[in-house]
Amino acid sequence: MNSRATSNPQDDFKIKDTKPQLGEQWPHRGVRGGGGWISSDRVTSTYDLVEQMYFLYVRVVKARDLPTNHVTGSCDPYVEVKLGNYKGKTQHFEKKTNPEWNQVFAFSKEKIQSSVLEVFVRDREIVARDDYLGKVVFDMDEVPTRVPPDSPLAPQWYRLEDSRAEGKVKGEVMLAVWMGTQADEAFPEAWHSDAASVHGEGVFSVRSKVYVSPKLWYLRVNVIEAQDVESQDKSQLPQVFVKAHVGNQILKTKLCPTQTTNPFWNEDLIFVVAEPFEEQLVLTVENKVSPSKDELVGKVSLPLHIFEKRLDHRPVHSRWFDLEKFGFGVLEGDRRKELKFSTKIHLRACLEGGYHVLDESTMYISDQRPTARQLWKKPIGILEVGILSAQWLLPMKTKDGRGRTDAYCVARYGQKWVRTRTVVESFSPKWNEQYTWEVYDPCTVITLGVFDNCHLGGYEKPAGNAPGRDLRIGKVRVRLSTLETDRIYTHSYPLIVLQPNGVKKMGELQIAFRFTCLSLTHMIYLYGRPLLPKMHYLHPFTVRQLDSLRYQAMNIVGSRLGRAEPPLRKEAVEYMLDVDTHMWSMRRSKANFFRIISIFSGIISMSKWLGDVCQWKNPITTILVHVLFCILICYPELILPTVFLYMFLIGLWNYQFRPRHPPHMDTKLSWAEAVHPDELDEEFDTFPTSKSQDVVRMRYDRLKSVAGSIQTVVGDMATQGERFHALLSWRDPRATSIFIVFCLCVAVILYVTPFKILTLSTGLYLQRHPRFRSKMPSAPINFFRRLPARADSML
Repeated sequence: MNSRATSNPQDDFKIKDTKPQLGEQWPHRGVRGGGGWISSDRVTSTYDLVEQMYFLYVRVVKARDLPTNHVTGSCDPYVEVKLGNYKGKTQHFEKKTNPEWNQVFAFSKEKIQSSVLEVFVRDREIVARDDYLGKVVFDMDEVPTRVPPDSPLAPQWYRLEDSRAEGKVKGEVMLAVWMGTQADEAFPEAWHSDAASVHGEGVFSVRSKVYVSPKLWYLRVNVIEAQDVESQDKSQLPQVFVKAHVGNQILKTKLCPTQTTNPFWNEDLIFVVAEPFEEQLVLTVENKVSPSKDELVGKVSLPLHIFEKRLDHRPVHSRWFDLEKFGFGVLEGDRRKELKFSTKIHLRACLEGGYHVLDESTMYISDQRPTARQLWKKPIGILEVGILSAQWLLPMKTKDGRGRTDAYCVARYGQKWVRTRTVVESFSPKWNEQYTWEVYDPCTVITLGVFDNCHLGGYEKPAGNAPGRDLRIGKVRVRLSTLETDRIYTHSYPLIVLQPNGVKKMGELQIAFRFTCLSLTHMIYLYGRPLLPKMHYLHPFTVRQLDSLRYQAMNIVGSRLGRAEPPLRKEAVEYMLDVDTHMWSMRRSKANFFRIISIFSGIISMSKWLGDVCQWKNPITTILVHVLFCILICYPELILPTVFLYMFLIGLWNYQFRPRHPPHMDTKLSWAEAVHPDELDEEFDTFPTSKSQDVVRMRYDRLKSVAGSIQTVVGDMATQGERFHALLSWRDPRATSIFIVFCLCVAVILYVTPFKILTLSTGLYLQRHPRFRSKMPSAPINFFRRLPARADSML
């Protein structure tokens, strides 16, 4: 049981530096000082971003010549591996004296409290106590140590001993016992003593796994036209549209504007599909009989593999397809032969390989490669991530009245997803698992999320949690472009979750990562290339299409990964992909507004400084600005070099203040610390809403107030723009006359006056002393404000 110390308050949302003992360092003469195979310190680079964890591995391969029960005449054997208080069992086989298990057991060295390892072979009995067939005992001091990349330890046959170890009994068991680390090949599939309390199907959900996202394609269906469309009412021409289905995706063309038997649309319908192609494209032509009734005219189902895979923007060939007429299906198959003509539909369909199918926001995209592998470039770097541990986790559920957390970590970058093993009943789990990704673009983001495994059984469901849903503990994003190459970063990131009762720190995640550059020239070259493949710019999608396609892609990825074994749960995938970021949030709106304000803060500060110069707040500064201004007017060729040199010097000066840590979730930037409780309640509301009518009315009134302010600002901006148009539109004849006469005078003055003198005079006039200024608005401003706008024409 763990509790959060006072030195780790929940309001501490900053990244912390850590100094873990990274790398594979083996102690002298093995892990216990016994007869190990390693006689000197050895450091390898296979797992150099995680802390070394030692495990005792026991591989139970098979048994032979096991004795049978003298009553039943059969044997239902299984093996029990015991080390101190920890026990692991293989599955049992019915009526088999030569069983094969090939199962690995891993016992954490930190929890080893015995100097003897015992392997029992038992005969399962349904009614009575399981029969003892024999055992094998190993002295822990004699267990050898194996270090990859050494070959696996060869298993050996061991004769079974009786219960008192006084002699041999009938039967042998093939075993291999060695001391290793988490770098061992047997580690991912092994039974772990940390999860000894997990039984049944829950055993599979605690193992570490690597997943690959399904290969996604955009299916473009250009519905061109149809021929010989007939309505059931022969006296009336049909007015039809086409409805297309791919899985649960449904799209429709516009209604043909005219009633005709040969309708024409030429519309593109875009779907997201995944390999292997399991769905079909189902097209139905429907007649709009009335505003509330559609009549099915014809239907065709097309397998996706028949469509061409396009890699660029070249046109693909169109094809005609016969429609199966409604009413002439299976029940009337014979009558279909009597038809001399059938309705046809003209399509141009292809699978787009030149696009990158977006299943995440472009703000923190992790992969930018097109679907077609032929278009991939070589990687420019390697990203290595060591998922070390978590600390100070909060209890997520209860068991026997006590809080428990069964945490695992998920990391996603590109098409590769990784999931660490689940550490059962621990508030400070240690994973120490290392993973590697190829990097194709530095301007990408890796996302790591920590979850509580709710599929182990035996726990009380926390309030508000749907049955069988893993709970969110927190998320971390790391942008690769903010990292220095070939440097190892070791940080403890706060795990922050926004809940209906406010922002909350759920714990800390300790990770280590390193970005290794393979080609510096190629990486610099990429900074001038488009973010997405060129097809996104040659034939772009609309914003509405992108949102819809991204949602469909997320559903497909979540569904396919949920079918793996063990499954990567849909709720974890959705959290990693930020499925709900498009929903309205007053908090996010405020945060984005203040982000815009902070962007213009530099411009505002510069304008204030120029105002102070013009107002002679600091006479020395104003005089220096006058001198610099005169120099630049006399030597205008120095203006641009001076500007760029100034930016260069600013960049050099800011180097000493550069960020020492990669950026992380900022609660102040997210406006999460000062958010009103009702705004949070609104953000966590379902869609459509599940709140009472009074609450919805109150929120609607508040939204109207906010929207009214935005409406006023937008209207003011439109007014200023319309006043610019009114300068030459003769809407106000006198104002336009004054302006064009003024323009003629200015043109003459500019023609006869040298540009340097004109610029110098203007600059000195704007920087004149306050004694020569008036507090009243200037004539140009007064003239502009008097110009007409179209606001007076609005209702």
